[in-house]
Amino acid sequence: MAQWLYRIVPTRPAMVSDPTPDEQRIVGDHFAYLVSLRDRGILILAGRTQETEGTFGIIIFEADDEAAAREVMRADPAVAAGVFDATVHPYRIAVARDGLGE
Repeated sequence: MAQWLYRIVPTRPAMVSDPTPDEQRIVGDHFAYLVSLRDRGILILAGRTQETEGTFGIIIFEADDEAAAREVMRADPAVAAGVFDATVHPYRIAVARDGLGE
């Protein structure tokens, strides 16, 4: 199975420091979605930069092909709701502490 990365950026930059209640709920749904991907063996890792301004997140995961990778990205509740803009990219881990890149 191929590895993919989708990069997410908040559509409203102030959301990081001052989220609305709706954004908080949607980001909670986003986190639950990532946990479900992990539990299904799809997610490799996910996280975000810690800056307040210019922050972005990455999700590295496995999918059979680009169409399947785009579906994983589009099914993210925060992407679907427009809280995050997202782009998907083919990816390959080259070196990993636990040997994922070998």
